[in-house]
Amino acid sequence: MSQQVLTLVTGGARSGKSSFAESLLLQDCKQVLYIATAQAFDKEMKDRINKHQLSRPKEWLTYEGYKNLKEELTPYSTEIDGIILDCVTIMITNLLLEHQVDWVKVDHQKIDEMEVAIFKEFNQLVDYAKSSGIKVVLVTNEVGLGIVPIDRLTRIFRDIAGRINQFLAKEANEVYFVTCGIPNRIK
Repeated sequence: MSQQVLTLVTGGARSGKSSFAESLLLQDCKQVLYIATAQAFDKEMKDRINKHQLSRPKEWLTYEGYKNLKEELTPYSTEIDGIILDCVTIMITNLLLEHQVDWVKVDHQKIDEMEVAIFKEFNQLVDYAKSSGIKVVLVTNEVGLGIVPIDRLTRIFRDIAGRINQFLAKEANEVYFVTCGIPNRIK
């Protein structure tokens, strides 16, 4: 079993972060569990998911889901020595959109409650990573480099994703920022 390392890989869309994250596990893991957080709601997303599936090693196990991961991962613990979760921001989106609210009128208290619930999921995932002895790589999008979004839902998402990314970076042993396919270690 590999020495436990929690790694966060961030960058912009199509920056090469997923490929880089996969390469970190190919180096020293024999059996990897790929946690796919995306849901195929339309043809475009189905195509994106298919391309991701084709790009990773065939022998890797796949778990499709985005919540209660601590419980869901436990049965795999004896089979694997690496985990990749791709992607944190899609996981946040899924968790956020489970709440049936009017995004224009939702009050700050409800937003805070949603954020606490989302943080709970990531706290449990970090706890699992730290206690498992398994190398875990989390892929996320850097959402704070653009303009302030015009609509409220996107601002709520951006703020929560930014705080989750900060939390994960603080907890991680290593953090990489990928730009134009070039990884830069920042922690």
